[in-house]
Amino acid sequence: MLATVVRRWAVVAVALPLAAAGIRKVSQVVEARRGPSGVTRSMRQFADLLGMGRRKRRRFF
Repeated sequence: MLATVVRRWAVVAVALPLAAAGIRKVSQVVEARRGPSGVTRSMRQFADLLGMGRRKRRRFF
C-alpha cells in the first residue's frame, strides 16, 4: 500500500510539471503562428494551474 502511494506521488510530482511545460510551449508556438487568442490564454492559465510552482507570489507589504 505504501509503495502504491509513493508511486502515485512520484507520477504526480513528475507528470504535472511536464504537462504544464508542454501546454505552455504549445501555447507559445500557436501564438507565434496565429497571434494571441482566447484559446492560447486559456492554455497558459491552465498550465499555470497545473504547475503551481511557477506562479508569482504576491507581496502584501
